[in-house]
Amino acid sequence: MLTSLRALASTWFAKVLFLLLILSFAAWGIEDMLRNFGRDTAVARVDGKPIEQDEASEALRRELQRINRATEGRFQPDARIRAALAQQAVEALVTDRVLAREITRMGVVVPDAAVRDYIFAIPGFQGADGRFSRLIFDNFLLSNDLNEPRFLSLLRTDLARQQLTNAVRAGAMTPALLAERLLGWQLENRSVNLVELRIADAPEPEPPSAAQLERFHENNADRFSAPEFREVNLALMNAALLVPQMEVSESEIEDSYAAHRSRYETAERRGLEQVLVPSQEVASAIAAAWAGGADTAAITTQAEAASGQFSNLGMLDRAGLPLPTLTEAGFALALGGVSAPVETPFGWHVLRAASIEAGATRPIEAVREELRLEIAAEKAADTAFERSAAIQDALASGAALAEIAERQGMRFLAIRIDAQGRDGDGREVALPIPPAARPALLREVFQTAQGAAPRLTEGEFGFAAVELRGVTPAALRPLESIRAQVSEAFLADARRRFQEQRAAAILAATRAGKPLAEAVAEAGAQIEELGPFGREAGGGNPIPRELLPPIFELRLNEVTMIPAPLSFAVVQLTAISRPGLEGQEAALTTLRNETATALAGDLEAQFGAALRARSDVRFNLRLMNALSAE
Repeated sequence: MLTSLRALASTWFAKVLFLLLILSFAAWGIEDMLRNFGRDTAVARVDGKPIEQDEASEALRRELQRINRATEGRFQPDARIRAALAQQAVEALVTDRVLAREITRMGVVVPDAAVRDYIFAIPGFQGADGRFSRLIFDNFLLSNDLNEPRFLSLLRTDLARQQLTNAVRAGAMTPALLAERLLGWQLENRSVNLVELRIADAPEPEPPSAAQLERFHENNADRFSAPEFREVNLALMNAALLVPQMEVSESEIEDSYAAHRSRYETAERRGLEQVLVPSQEVASAIAAAWAGGADTAAITTQAEAASGQFSNLGMLDRAGLPLPTLTEAGFALALGGVSAPVETPFGWHVLRAASIEAGATRPIEAVREELRLEIAAEKAADTAFERSAAIQDALASGAALAEIAERQGMRFLAIRIDAQGRDGDGREVALPIPPAARPALLREVFQTAQGAAPRLTEGEFGFAAVELRGVTPAALRPLESIRAQVSEAFLADARRRFQEQRAAAILAATRAGKPLAEAVAEAGAQIEELGPFGREAGGGNPIPRELLPPIFELRLNEVTMIPAPLSFAVVQLTAISRPGLEGQEAALTTLRNETATALAGDLEAQFGAALRARSDVRFNLRLMNALSAE
């Protein structure tokens, strides 16, 4: 057969057919695919329209800045968090595209007047007088790295989206009957007869015989087995381990202090008050009155009479004022001083320094150790990466792991450990890594195959190489070594079984037609009448938390048995009371609003999912990975 195929391939017919196939590939666009391969700069496409990498990067940057501000600079995302945030940023852009398409299809528009009115109504843009402050608005744009056209475009898009989604959400409503039923369900009270058989109250069982103990030991192997242990040689290297090896010179500390001096400086801050009026004459008059001791009320009245406004700008540093001329004027004032009128594109400003907080600088002597550790950590991280290549080469050459560790400054450990990180005595094995990185390193140890050559891996723990010397499989511990432990477990199990059997006997008697009180008396137990009580635990509710859900599933007069960690309970539902809803108008209104809001959220989510399903959404995984690595 193969000979025949080779013969056919050498004929002119086969060569012509092969040529036709190549031409057909070109006709169907393979050439275009090859020409564009690797050049696509779109992170995703929605109905063929690209979301460019620059746009996705900007969205990710804004999200990181938002989180950083919210955490006051303490947010340090690792690779997994960055990947999740990148995915979230791109998904948000995809949602924007999908909604934008629907907005266009439905002809939704946002007039300029609506945008203006919305901005003027935002409380954050209003001054102390409750009116829109252009200065605060400009400061917001500056602090969020936005210009006015970009902000207006984003706001216009958001308002259009609100029109669309609010129309969908408007269909959510809670019928009065549903709200009444839900509130009645929430406020329902129940009463029960409760028999609680505590395990601790069970009589002391007979000590087990040798045969019983042996059988119990074998039947509960999972409780009395030693876990799998691994004997490993472990070589670790990370920045924290290398820091003590790093040398930091005095000149490096001084250079770092100079380069990062702003971190150790607290800028001067001033509490500034401002009057903004349209003319220089009015501004001069106000400046004179203010400097002469006029109070805030008088200055506010004078400014408003001239179609201006008074604003308390709050505590600001130099970066808090949007225009250099205002910064120079405001920060040149003495405490209580009033500036001369300052002209800007917004009008004429008069500033008053209501308070001053002087700036301060932490001297190098106060931060020397902090800088030394920081520089050492940077050097250690660089050194770890530099040494990793040499370690990989040494491992590939077959050198002993202990020898490599000593030569490259790694921490070498010869340990016996289980999957939980404990030794044979149940103590936690000390590992020179952060506690959060222990699970990742333990997975690496227990994924290593017996006989496999050590290899260098990178993870939360830094760099690690594992050499598996031996495996002790999980096995049942000899009875003689744990006889006391097995005996105690046998007795505890017997106590629990005794109370379980008593509870089961009471339940069986009631199902055979015997009244609960009579069945309880025959069992030598006691019955409690409890209630009425509600669904929520605590707050004086006499029923333990774990018993409440089963109780509120019972039918009237039904009896059930409920196992709990420390007891067995037999419960009979004796009464159900549903309070009237008179006087509950406020609770009904709240419940209707909450339910309607939840339904509206569900409708909006379903609407978005439907629009997404109608769209052709494609992701470029290569660029998505690159985005999270930026």
